[in-house]
Amino acid sequence: MPQAKQRAEAAMAATDTSWNARGELEVLTFDIGGETLALEATMVREILDLLPETLVPGAPALVRHVVNFRGRIVPVADLRLAFAMEAGETTADSRIVVIELPIDGEPTLIGLRTDHVREVATLNAGASEEAPAVGMRWQRDYVRRLVRWRDDLIILPDLTAIFAAVLSPRS
Repeated sequence: MPQAKQRAEAAMAATDTSWNARGELEVLTFDIGGETLALEATMVREILDLLPETLVPGAPALVRHVVNFRGRIVPVADLRLAFAMEAGETTADSRIVVIELPIDGEPTLIGLRTDHVREVATLNAGASEEAPAVGMRWQRDYVRRLVRWRDDLIILPDLTAIFAAVLSPRS
């Protein structure tokens, strides 16, 4: 029965539009707060050294700062806050990963603050599974999949859910 469950999960993961026909997904891996996360490589526009950031008073904590990226004002998100991690110190390895994410149907540039950008990797849908309902310190809605890769467990964050929560009107 465990093999049947594993095959079913792999099939479900493979039907996700981000996995290719071979059940693979090319990603950019990076670290925040001691955890390894990955983003679909197709959404990454550029990896930047840290830039001067401008505080936006009244903005949600997740996207409290903006940077000037090639003449465009781009919000910078700290995913640590979405995953209930403590703020970290910037180091020589810290980077901003600029991504393009559809928000309200419009392609939107967002910078993601990282501790360290690792590499581009190919993940396999068969090595992925849903986030468990219990035993996680992260909000389950913010995790698309967990993927075993080499000796790591990689988090595929659900950026749409994370930013929808930030952008939803406050009651």
